[in-house]
Amino acid sequence: MNIRQISLSFIFCAFTLSPAVAQDFDDEDEITVTDQSGNEEVIEFPEAMTYDLDSLMSLYMSKTYLSEDTDCRMKDVNPVFEKEVYIDRLKRLPTVMEMPHNDVVQKFIDRYSGRLRHSISYMLGASNFYMPLFEEALEAYNVPLELKYLPIIESALNPKAVSRVGATGLWQFMLNTGKRYGLQVNSLVDDRRDPQKSSYAAAHYLSDLYKIFGDWNLVIAAYNCGPETINKAIHRANGNKDYWQIYPYLPKETRGYVPAFIAANYIMTYYCDHNICPMTTRLPANTDTVVVKQNVHLEQIASVCNIDIEQLRALNPQYRRDIIPGTSEPYAVRLPQTEVGKFIDMEDSVYNYKSSQLLTKRTEVEINDETPTYYNKSKRKSSRSRATRSRRNRGSSSVTIRRGDTLSEIAKRNHTTVAKLRRINGIRGNNIQAGKKLKVK
Repeated sequence: MNIRQISLSFIFCAFTLSPAVAQDFDDEDEITVTDQSGNEEVIEFPEAMTYDLDSLMSLYMSKTYLSEDTDCRMKDVNPVFEKEVYIDRLKRLPTVMEMPHNDVVQKFIDRYSGRLRHSISYMLGASNFYMPLFEEALEAYNVPLELKYLPIIESALNPKAVSRVGATGLWQFMLNTGKRYGLQVNSLVDDRRDPQKSSYAAAHYLSDLYKIFGDWNLVIAAYNCGPETINKAIHRANGNKDYWQIYPYLPKETRGYVPAFIAANYIMTYYCDHNICPMTTRLPANTDTVVVKQNVHLEQIASVCNIDIEQLRALNPQYRRDIIPGTSEPYAVRLPQTEVGKFIDMEDSVYNYKSSQLLTKRTEVEINDETPTYYNKSKRKSSRSRATRSRRNRGSSSVTIRRGDTLSEIAKRNHTTVAKLRRINGIRGNNIQAGKKLKVK
């Protein structure tokens, strides 16, 4: 299934500056809330809310297709509004999920509209690349479309994002969960970084979580900390299945997760009211896929088909080391649509281009059968040792009888006869005893 052409929608903001007081950017490093008893609690916000904008802008898609809107005439300040305004705006969101307001949600709205406003500008621009794909996957599993904003708090729309615990990609799949939902992960391929495959896997996972909990707030909380943790919190809350009631029994980050999600829905809808200008988006070229059944390096494709290798990497982020292991199984490679025909026409040339330099893993090796110098020296030394032992044995007049020895065997080893052994040792018959000395000369 190919990613459909993403059509660029131009959003014009009919903006009237509120008479409310303009708010300076939020410089706090932590989000704190105060309960009814006056106790303060620090809430951890999702890791993606700590990402540096410069790192997001270093991505190929950002560098190539996003830029600041130089025509924006909004003041770069964040106006504040009365509480009732936020409540009304959240109420008017066309969502299946409830979008309630409280002090925690407000803290996250303030964070997005204040300190993270320039990151929101980036994500509004980048959403043109990803939102149609998210919506298509969610629709396929009958999941509420407002969950398309989940990757904003998961990865800040960075397909290569890796969390401090190893969660990867736009939807931040952990290794085991990703594999459970069909995402292949090995040394060369990581489907968690594939925007299309990971989006369908995420929609499937969210659908399964809803079958367990029957509540979308609990679903996205479970998406963050795992269903087992949510079940424990429900038990500690005496079976209550309201997210806001099991809230005290949740991990700190999960306490902020649902509020951050509500705030993301708010800010991605009402950004104009907070003087946030989306970055200007230039539509990327149409893309399509070809299937390869041989190992191929992205540089081979880039050089023969004259495609920017950074563009190839951006279109195929699942290939971790630029190698597509087509020999193990057929793999799809996404290309600009204009280059698909060229690849098909020149496929043999692609495979042959610098293959010995770029694909260095050998399929067959010969063992060096030359005798090494150290082996010759060791052999000569061993020969001298055996010769010494032989001379010493020849000068010896007796031997020690070994267990299982017979007179005939001893005679043969010492180049004599059984009769001579009997005569010089005074032996009658064939009885000899292990451990005893026996004259041989």
